[in-house]
Amino acid sequence: MGCSSCSSGGGTPRGCKNNGTCSSGGCNKLEVYDWLANIALPSGHAPYDIVEIRFKNSRKGFYRNTNNLSLQVGDVVTVEASPGYDIGVVSVVGELARIQVKKKAPGLKPMETKKILHIANQEEIDKWAQARALEKEVLYKSRTLAVNIGLEMKISDVEYQGDLKKATFYYTADSRVDFRQLIKDMADQFRIRIEMRQIGSRQEASRLGGIGSCGRELCCSTWLTDFRSVSTSAARYQQLSLNPQKLAGQCGKLKCCLNYELDMYLDAIKSFPKTETKLRTEKGSAYHVKTDVFKRQMWYAYEGEAGISGLIPLDPARVREIVKMNTEGIKPKDLVDFVQEVIKEPDYTNVVGQDSLHRFEHAFKTKKKKKKPGNRPGERTRTEDSVKQPAVTSEVKTQQSDQNTAASGQKKRRFNKRRGGNSKPKENEG
Repeated sequence: MGCSSCSSGGGTPRGCKNNGTCSSGGCNKLEVYDWLANIALPSGHAPYDIVEIRFKNSRKGFYRNTNNLSLQVGDVVTVEASPGYDIGVVSVVGELARIQVKKKAPGLKPMETKKILHIANQEEIDKWAQARALEKEVLYKSRTLAVNIGLEMKISDVEYQGDLKKATFYYTADSRVDFRQLIKDMADQFRIRIEMRQIGSRQEASRLGGIGSCGRELCCSTWLTDFRSVSTSAARYQQLSLNPQKLAGQCGKLKCCLNYELDMYLDAIKSFPKTETKLRTEKGSAYHVKTDVFKRQMWYAYEGEAGISGLIPLDPARVREIVKMNTEGIKPKDLVDFVQEVIKEPDYTNVVGQDSLHRFEHAFKTKKKKKKPGNRPGERTRTEDSVKQPAVTSEVKTQQSDQNTAASGQKKRRFNKRRGGNSKPKENEG
């Protein structure tokens, strides 16, 4: 089940209007794919009785299924709370929940875990939807109360309990905040039990969600569960410019994705020589400017020639060779002599013309049908026009006439023989 605002009313989608096509796979945050769902348990083994329940945004908890309810992922259940009860959605069941407990709550004691009361009925679900509808208005009013008191804090989110008896306010602050007066004012105005919970800027971003500079949903809001420390050295190892505006995420801290490829860069940099060593030549000393890890090139520049035109690309093996020469007291003439010729790779872009706007025009052009040579009387074909007739002399003509008369005589004799008559032609009677 997704968020309560994604239901369709009158055929028109509400909420995010993505109809379940978000990049996270749905409206639920931090969803878990149950890759152990189709694996049958050995005989005599009971299913794991602890279930992971998801509440608003990224808040999750583990609860015991003491009543042996047949639960599936997505079921809306009623769980114990203090005080009253709360409504949540089942996110992980079975053996995968056992793995989640070992990973997220290794010290969890099953006997002290809160219980699942029952599957939520329609009345409880309606009350839960009413609580979600009140959160936005309460959030604005609570911010106004905090500003009136003069507290240096930011209330980022409000979560109502399913029974409308308690509300948890999540806030961020740079220093310690005395919010006792704020709790009194909110309790008098909202007539509910108030709980204040301070979170970090990264936890705030994971709860609220958003779109990152890469164009995708935030990692902390969709799949990332642990927040590791990110330092500027991760950007230095990856040869990135130390620009705070580009390296900072929506939370204002360094992006978590800077650590994704850091290990690969550290392994690749081990094969490069040290960048602190200067290369001494007869022309002068050259210092390291940058390193291209993927192309395996190290760029050097002479002192006083720091422009783009003065950069010299060298292979790491060549750099080691020059350093070895310097340790032996030998200075090469110039670094340009050690530059290897770069073999240009073939350009595979637009090989079959897929980037051309006119690539389909040839399919729509009508081909003109060629006229076949006809057999009409008096019409000459191309073969007759192309073949040249040889010149006929008078001697050839007499030979052809003699051959024609001999052939006609033979035909007449054959015809008479078939009729049973004489081979000689009859004389005309007077």
